Order: sequence, then structure tokens, then C-alpha cells
Amino acid sequence: MKRYIIYLLLFLCICFLVPIIFTASFRIASVNTTNNEITVEATYDYKQYKKVKLLHKKTGKIEELPFEEYIYGVVSSEMPVTYEKEALKAQAIVARTYTLYKIVQNSSKHKGADICDDSSCCQAWISKEDRLSKWDESLRKQNWNKIVNCVNETQGKIITYENKPINAFFHSNSGGSTEAPINVWGGSGYPYLQSVQTSGEDAYSQYSSDATVTKEEFEKTIKKAHSNFEIDFNDKKCIEVKEYTEGGRVKTIKIGNVELSGVEVRTLFGLRSANFTIELDKNNVKFKVIGYGHGVGMSQTGADSLAKQGQNYEQIIHHFYTNVEIQDI
Repeated sequence: MKRYIIYLLLFLCICFLVPIIFTASFRIASVNTTNNEITVEATYDYKQYKKVKLLHKKTGKIEELPFEEYIYGVVSSEMPVTYEKEALKAQAIVARTYTLYKIVQNSSKHKGADICDDSSCCQAWISKEDRLSKWDESLRKQNWNKIVNCVNETQGKIITYENKPINAFFHSNSGGSTEAPINVWGGSGYPYLQSVQTSGEDAYSQYSSDATVTKEEFEKTIKKAHSNFEIDFNDKKCIEVKEYTEGGRVKTIKIGNVELSGVEVRTLFGLRSANFTIELDKNNVKFKVIGYGHGVGMSQTGADSLAKQGQNYEQIIHHFYTNVEIQDI
């Protein structure tokens, strides 16, 4: 009788422990109802990422840093220290989330490294020593402490959508309205990155800019990308916007005999954003530009503006990213 009781207890223990063991490493991602197959997807223990292998693009060297120390360098490089604390806290969470997303989703992008310090590829980063040297000596200690405190006060917090870290894009100034990624890079986009409006961004120097090129330079630049390009500047409709994005940027523009995307025009002429108008005079083509950056995700000046209006970092993040959660890892 005792033997049967022992067997029964062992059986119950096994029944209890097996699910725990498996759910610690895996979770059910979806069920294929056609053939009743269950696909299993690994979950990530984000606490395993205690270090970041950072590729320095200029030197090609890889440096390993404690995760939060790396975030200090990102925040101090990406956002002015003069911005409100709640904006800096939001930037810290965005940077942490972006880093985890890159590590998990693009682990093979930089061989031997998790992420690089090139803002055009990943996100900017600066060492403490270099950051301090750029500040007035009398402000160095308080500035650095402000950065460190904002990062530390949000330590371990990331932005998630359906319990996964989001691709937390950010930029300098949205010009008052952010952009859906499909209008910038194509593809199907991300459900948590929608076009939202933010007041107060026109108070920042990044809000507007101008660029001027000669008509000859204008023609040469487009012809390099489109060899069949022709334009008659005497035609009043030689430059005509065909379509705007929901964020107010140029989606499609007809220039001479070719149609270009606003993003391509921005790239060709080094404009700050794809929210632009074009004016012609006798010799020149003049661009008037609103905003700075691709416009997707959190606007940094927008975050600072919202913070000045009394919003905290959670409210700022929920403003720029739709239907997300802020979770501790």
C-alpha cells in the first residue's frame, strides 16, 4: 500500500513540475487550426542581457559595456540634457527598448556585436569622458548626474506590444505630426506606430529649415538617380505634389517627367524631413522644410514639449506609441 502511495505522489509531482519546466522556457505562440499543429515559440529572459557589445563604427572595435551604462551614453548623446526630466526618462526607456529589440531581432547584423554607435544605422552613443568634455566645466557634474538619475529611475523598464519589446523608433522633431513607418520604409508597418499630433514643437529650432540649390544642381542631382529625367522650368506645373501622407509629408511628387517619393527627394537633397514645399526663382530651387528626421515614433522635441505641459514619462510614451505597455524586465 505504501508503495502505491509513493508512486502516486511521484506521478503527481511529475504532472506538476513538467508544465513549469516547459513554460519557463517556452510559450505557445499560435495554433494551426487546419492540422491542429501547435507551434511553440521561445520566450526571452531579458535579464540575460546584462552587457551590450557595442561596435564603434569609426574604429571597427567592439566594446562590452554594462547594459545601463550603455544607456547613459545613448541618452546623453541622443537628447539634450537641458530637456525636462520626464522627457529624458522617456528617452531612456525608448533607448533601452530599442536596444533589446535590436539584440533580439537583429543579432547577426553586426558580427560579434549587438548594436553600433552610428545613429543612421542604430542609435548614437557617446562615452562619459567625451560627453563631459563637451559641457562647460561648471555644469559637468550636475548634467551627468541628471542623465544618470533619469536612466536609473526607469531602470529595467521597456515598452512592449503583445509582451514583446517594440521597435522603438524616435526622431528629433515631427513638425507637429508623426508618421506611419509604411510611408517612410514601405512594408506592412507596425500597429503601435501610428501618426499622432503633438503641440508645441514649433517652439524648437529643429522645427523649420531651408535649403537652396541652383536649378543646374537640381537637375544634375535628380539625373544621377534617374537618367531619363527632363524638366522645363518655364512650365508652371513642372513641380507638383501628387499625394501627401497622413502625417502631412510629401508622399509622391511629380518633378518634370518623373514621379518621386518625398523620402527620395529628402535623401537626394539632404533635407531634414520629407515635409517640404518647393519654390522657384530665376536661378534657384528653394526648399522650405518642417520637422527633423523620419518622423516615426517618439519625437524628442515633442516629448520635451509634453513634459513642459506636465505629462510624465508614461504619458509621453503612450502618446507616441499606440496600445503599448511599459513593463519591468
